[in-house]
Amino acid sequence: MRHLLILIFALIVCFTACTDKATETVVPCGDGHTISISFVTPTVVRLQYAMGDTLKSNNTGVVVYDGAPISVKHTFDGDIERLTSDEVAVELNKSTHAITVRDKRNGNIIFQTDAQKPFMSEQVAKVDVTYDESTAHVEHTANGDVTVKDEIRRDTIGYITKYRMAFRFHQDEALYGLGAHMEDYMNLRGKTMYLTQHNLKAMVPVLMSTRGYGLLFDAGCGMIFSDNGNESYMELEAANEMDVYIMTGYCMDNVVKEYRNLTGQCPMMPRYMFGYIQSKERYVSQDDLIGTLREYRNRRVPIDMIVQDWNYWPEGWGYMKMDPKYYPDPKAMADSVHAMNAHLMVSIWPNPQYCPQEKDFSQRGYMLKQSVYDVFNPEARDYYWSYANNEFFSKGFDAWWCDCSEPIDGDWKNMGSDYGWDNHYERWLHNMEALSISLGEERSSLYSLYHAMGIYENQRRTTSDKRVVNLTRSSYAGQQRYATITWNGDTHASWQSFKQQIPAGLNFMATGCPYWSVDIGSFFTGGNDPWGRWFYKGEFPDGCKDESYREYYTRMLQWGTFLPMMRSHGTDTPREIWRFGEAGTTYYDAILKMINLRYKLLPYIYSNARRITSESYTMARILAFDFANDHNVLDIKDEYMFGDAMLVCPVTDPGATTRDVYLPQGCDWYDFWSGEKHRGGERIIADAPIDKIPVFVRAGNIITMGQEVQHSAEQRDKAIDIVIYPGADATFTLYDDEGDNYNCEKGEYATVRLTWEESSHTLTIGKRKGQYKGMAATQTFNIITPTGKASIVYDGKETRETI
Repeated sequence: MRHLLILIFALIVCFTACTDKATETVVPCGDGHTISISFVTPTVVRLQYAMGDTLKSNNTGVVVYDGAPISVKHTFDGDIERLTSDEVAVELNKSTHAITVRDKRNGNIIFQTDAQKPFMSEQVAKVDVTYDESTAHVEHTANGDVTVKDEIRRDTIGYITKYRMAFRFHQDEALYGLGAHMEDYMNLRGKTMYLTQHNLKAMVPVLMSTRGYGLLFDAGCGMIFSDNGNESYMELEAANEMDVYIMTGYCMDNVVKEYRNLTGQCPMMPRYMFGYIQSKERYVSQDDLIGTLREYRNRRVPIDMIVQDWNYWPEGWGYMKMDPKYYPDPKAMADSVHAMNAHLMVSIWPNPQYCPQEKDFSQRGYMLKQSVYDVFNPEARDYYWSYANNEFFSKGFDAWWCDCSEPIDGDWKNMGSDYGWDNHYERWLHNMEALSISLGEERSSLYSLYHAMGIYENQRRTTSDKRVVNLTRSSYAGQQRYATITWNGDTHASWQSFKQQIPAGLNFMATGCPYWSVDIGSFFTGGNDPWGRWFYKGEFPDGCKDESYREYYTRMLQWGTFLPMMRSHGTDTPREIWRFGEAGTTYYDAILKMINLRYKLLPYIYSNARRITSESYTMARILAFDFANDHNVLDIKDEYMFGDAMLVCPVTDPGATTRDVYLPQGCDWYDFWSGEKHRGGERIIADAPIDKIPVFVRAGNIITMGQEVQHSAEQRDKAIDIVIYPGADATFTLYDDEGDNYNCEKGEYATVRLTWEESSHTLTIGKRKGQYKGMAATQTFNIITPTGKASIVYDGKETRETI
């Protein structure tokens, strides 16, 4: 009996050693460093590598996940220490410290570091700059007024640590992400990317792979990604540790879900945000803004929001106060906008200068160097909101345009003849230094994240009756949880720039930050700047008076119709539709055609927006999301999916009336305009007259379309067309709610499941689930297929229709 008990005890000890519940292993590296591997979820691994014998978080605030511990099997095999969850296995080579992540199901490698030298670190001097405050003065730049001071000296005040992590990528995998950039890259394999925040560069340190994993680098500093053929790595320029979340998911949609699980889900945007938005630099008075909106209504051109840009303040720069001379009654202005069934967005800045607001913030200790408010201080964020609320939100303004959210951009002045808009290394170096001096090296890229946090959290505390909308020029990992839309900065109007903006946005949205937009028409239209500055490179100095610019604007607007936000904006020339002709003329009619199409697509767009919130979906999708196994699509820069159904192919060449289109393999495709059917896996020449952007619909899909209306709320209760594109079974969930409050978070919304059965050509309209205030009891559905039509009055009960 005694021997039996000893045997049982030995078996228990052996079993325990192989099924350790600990989710983490911490290993001293023997070279003065420590490495840690831990499971956050069964499919997400956190890898930390730090100088010294302790791990120190980078304290970015990016990751908010706080899930329960999970069961992990911990085993050893010679030099290999292995942690295995229900989904993946992570191997640490204790001699080289190389990391390999495998699919538990088949043992295939998902991700691996370099085998011999996976990690490096280096200490470099930390520099502080002392300024002569008596020399402070304002310089006028294209980015607004900037306070400039002379440097007295630079002092070394300690050290910061650089970290590098080296990878071994699979030969045929493609990489995407890292934010929005102007380098004109789609697939990032073989590329070098210099990452920091500045105009035309919105950094999001997330890398996505077609092999079904993503990397989130949780640090707030500038970075360099390089895959140059000899070595592949990510370098952090100033961090407490290399801190990486390896997100696995077998496909890119699942990886995005893991990213949002870690960093926060996207709140539901209001319906009006998906309508047409008119902006320019700038409406100069209350009467100017209201008169412009009234002209849209008089012409019966749909519009949902008008935007008040900068310089509305009575003094200084960035003062959240409207000049009473030109804006005598901000509340009455907002009320007038609402009376015309539209909404009002206002530009606010983080850098008040030479105005009462700056003095107030300074006296309270809420200002950083370079005259920007301290977003890292929660009291300062709350106080910033008090200004925004008192002058705007409490008076009925609807949405925020948080401009200059980098918030320091060091390259607006003449930087020399070799400092071009495409000199990416020099701009990275110059801007990273400017941000580091003011914000600190370790958090130089985090400003926009915390700025957005202050707006979102304070508005949510103020009311639940209005959804937060924040259009902002910068971004970071996690910022999607604060209801932000990032736009790509102050672009110049050239066909080359147009082409580069498309992959910039697609890479941004591939990171898990789904809302991105552009200045339709580009910001700067003119060129020939006497100082040769990088931003004055536009090719259309006569703006909308120039026939060639009218073509350019129209082609950009067609593309913008299929982005999450459709917004016209820029300087140098007006942007309203009547500036491009009158009704019955080529460009006016082409523009109106696309704005009307945007409104007809609102049921499809708004339902996909709900998927962003409820399913971690991505609406504007690089082709690799849906066709990762089709190697022909991996580096296509100028085609993408808009929802599951629509393939969008912008026209980016002047004078074009056709364009070459590749139709991804694995399905058939329908021409959206003509209904003509094409086989996938082929290249075709698509018609592209000035009033048409090539769009194709994947067979086996449903698109829900509304009627032509003047604003988004008018779409409610009108008939909806259910357009079937046969060829395979299809499903679509139609979503609706009140449109602009957070009752949807309490379950007050309605969904209808649409199911197409290809074999019987039958559409099932499922039982309506849920309800919301003001919902109509019945809904007219027009069912449309290539071979027939039917119309029914739906009362919320399941119904089937064979076409």
